[in-house]
Amino acid sequence: MNRQRILVVEDNRDNMVLITDMLEALNYAVLTAMDGQKGIDTAIADNPDLILMDLSLPVVDGWTAAGVIKSHPERKQIPIIALTAHAMSGDRERALAAGCDDYVSKPINFSELTGKITQLLNARKPV
Repeated sequence: MNRQRILVVEDNRDNMVLITDMLEALNYAVLTAMDGQKGIDTAIADNPDLILMDLSLPVVDGWTAAGVIKSHPERKQIPIIALTAHAMSGDRERALAAGCDDYVSKPINFSELTGKITQLLNARKPV
């Protein structure tokens, strides 16, 4: 069986390493992008099963990148989880309105994150 592929769009190298290590330990194949435009390009080219999207990114911010990916007809079904230090009132709603399917605030609670990943990936599997 092919491993499910998760695209991590994160500009902080320490966060990228932590998230990548956690996902690989859970047997996911990990794709990475360090800015929003590379995230968009990778999502369109490689069609990952799920995207973890930081919202504060260089080049194109995560809010915009999520919207661009969701506007792409063949990629709109890819679940996107926003990962962000933006934990102010309304930020969760703003992330969901931008096209994200869920939201995890930083510092990341890995138990919460893996639960959300599992839930969204299972929702995509055909019955």
